[in-house]
Amino acid sequence: MHNWKLAAIGMAVLITSVLHAAELTPASARDLVRQTVDNELKADPGVKFMFRDQKKTPRGSQTRLLVQTTEAMAGMTIAYDGRPLNPDQRNAEIARNQRFLHDADELRKKRRQEKENEERINRIMRALPDAFLYEYDGSEPGKKSIGESGAELTRLSFRPNPKYDPPSRVEQVLTAMTGLMLIDSNKRRLARIDGTLSHEVAFGWGIFGHLDKGGHFLVEQGEVDGTHWAITRTDLAITGKVLLFKSLRFESSEVFTDFRQVPSTLSFAQGVEMLAKEAQSANNRIMPLCCEAAR
Repeated sequence: MHNWKLAAIGMAVLITSVLHAAELTPASARDLVRQTVDNELKADPGVKFMFRDQKKTPRGSQTRLLVQTTEAMAGMTIAYDGRPLNPDQRNAEIARNQRFLHDADELRKKRRQEKENEERINRIMRALPDAFLYEYDGSEPGKKSIGESGAELTRLSFRPNPKYDPPSRVEQVLTAMTGLMLIDSNKRRLARIDGTLSHEVAFGWGIFGHLDKGGHFLVEQGEVDGTHWAITRTDLAITGKVLLFKSLRFESSEVFTDFRQVPSTLSFAQGVEMLAKEAQSANNRIMPLCCEAAR
């Protein structure tokens, strides 16, 4: 290819990048975040999945099967550190689920806790457009578990908005967070948010506790069945103090895979039955792998 053609291609790429950057001024970047948040809060309310959760902490790993039901999330552990459960552990899992099946108060309590967690997440989401100042930071292609594979994702850098006044302790953590965000600007979906605490966050003038500088938070989501999106990964590494004296240290990484859509009318009891069958099948697959590894 002639040099002038290479130069022309290079100039076209440069002009496209400049125009893209010019289109996403701080105001329009904030509008994009606001539209994305609005879309996230109403996305796929009736779609339910069964999926696998691989959680790692400094104490080891845990593999669980989870299924969304009309009443609450049903879950069943199938492995610790890659090894299937022993008889005592299996009996403990059965007893835990039986408690929810036979005690309506326990199931209502579980559902209430999940609703409270969901509301805290939604409050954080609603705060995103106003809590940060955004700048365009380029783009990158989506890939498996992060957006839609091959789709262009808009990358935004963010930093705390000094004019933002958090309405409660839930949103207060945002006043110290800086990082990057990936958005599918066509579908208005959030593919990744990666934030780090740039300074200590005190609650109630430090009386209720604080979070240390350097804490890290990551959430990724993407297309899981060709149509619907779901969270595919979360990382959290936080240290601090609670009520001045009690140390707080939380470090975990979770990867969510093997999404399969289930009926939207699935009850908790039906979900537990579905999990038990899937767990037996999964244990049959895990056992030969463990035996092979032990040789």
